[in-house]
Amino acid sequence: MHAKWQKTEANVGVLEVEVGSERFAEALDWAFRKVVKRVVVPGFRKGKVPRKIFERRFGVESLYQDAVEYLLPRAYQEAVEQTGIDPVDRPTVDVIQVEAGKPFIFKATVTVKPEVVLGEYRGIELHDDRERFVVDDAAVQEEIDRIRKQHAEIQVVEDGEVQEGDTVNIDFVGTVDGEPFEGGEAENYQLEIGSGLFVQGFEQQLIGMKPGEERDIQITFPDNYHVKSLAGKQATFHVVLHDIKRKALRELNDEFVQEISEFDTVDAFVADVRKKLEERAEEDRKRHLEEQAVKAAVDGATIDIPPVMIEHEIDRLVFNFSQQLALQQIPLDEYLEFTGMTMEELRGQFREAAERNVRTSLVLEAIAKKEQLEPTEEEVTAEIEQIAARLNMEAGQIRQLFELRDPGLAGLREDMRNRKVVEFLVAHGKIV
Repeated sequence: MHAKWQKTEANVGVLEVEVGSERFAEALDWAFRKVVKRVVVPGFRKGKVPRKIFERRFGVESLYQDAVEYLLPRAYQEAVEQTGIDPVDRPTVDVIQVEAGKPFIFKATVTVKPEVVLGEYRGIELHDDRERFVVDDAAVQEEIDRIRKQHAEIQVVEDGEVQEGDTVNIDFVGTVDGEPFEGGEAENYQLEIGSGLFVQGFEQQLIGMKPGEERDIQITFPDNYHVKSLAGKQATFHVVLHDIKRKALRELNDEFVQEISEFDTVDAFVADVRKKLEERAEEDRKRHLEEQAVKAAVDGATIDIPPVMIEHEIDRLVFNFSQQLALQQIPLDEYLEFTGMTMEELRGQFREAAERNVRTSLVLEAIAKKEQLEPTEEEVTAEIEQIAARLNMEAGQIRQLFELRDPGLAGLREDMRNRKVVEFLVAHGKIV
């Protein structure tokens, strides 16, 4: 087989492929074995028609389509490997010659990965804002308060008023210009005051209500509200308050600490909280440096990204978004209908992030190639063993699971490569 690649535009070219007549004959044999199973010719059992009789009756040309469908994808993949190009989309194929006894010739118009012209990525100036990541006493106290709230006792307020932080059980009916609207009504709805789940002003107007009380409250939907028919509109909600639940914080003492943790004393527990916050702060500081390094390297590169790569990334982001909605039992089409958004508008919201993701991926890949930062087989094996140890599973099991959804462990290798590049950028940066 012979393949020739010629660029015609920045990221587009033509791959001309010629496959020998012997291989095309093999493809015709394969096509005949497939087609003959369905052919009925008087005097012969189904599937037992001799090749010569078949071709005399139907013509060898009747096998061409199946032969091409069998041979073309295999020949195309071989040609891609032979020429070393890196396609990013399905090719547009023109068959030039298909005839028994002659070579099979086709041309494929292919969009390939763009060339990345790297800027200066060594010596990037990185600002180490250490003060942002200092764990002081106030931060420790805030974390302890959060843990206490997490383990707070819930008490029903029999005689009292709604306060910030309370959870209320309410019925509500919303109207705009006196007419109810979709999604504006609920019964026995549990709402935490201060959660910010509802439009600004709604939760605050419930403060001071007592169990059994009814109240009309008014809010104005923001101009950029996701339901376009409600954006900028004033709405009235009739609210009925059923009950109030309030968190009662337990005292921070040895008994409480022993119940919720592995420690025996308050001092040991507080020391552990501080240690974990400091570890988390150090991770955040490290991530802050990494984000600066990656952004500088990406911004400094010049790339003419093929639009199809961005569209593919938008496809991925939209799919992930639909999966997140599915976890909340919301089908994507219902979400679009409720928000009044078209699929094109939704895709438009992901476009900027998609372009940034593609640029970042291409730049990190280019740096890895230039600095030879691809993970070795030993490193891949070690990574799988670490994952297996964390999950308390066999390394072979983990590898099999990865291979099922990620043949060749391409995704894992890419993640490891990107981590290496980011570490390289920080290690060769100028920290100030």
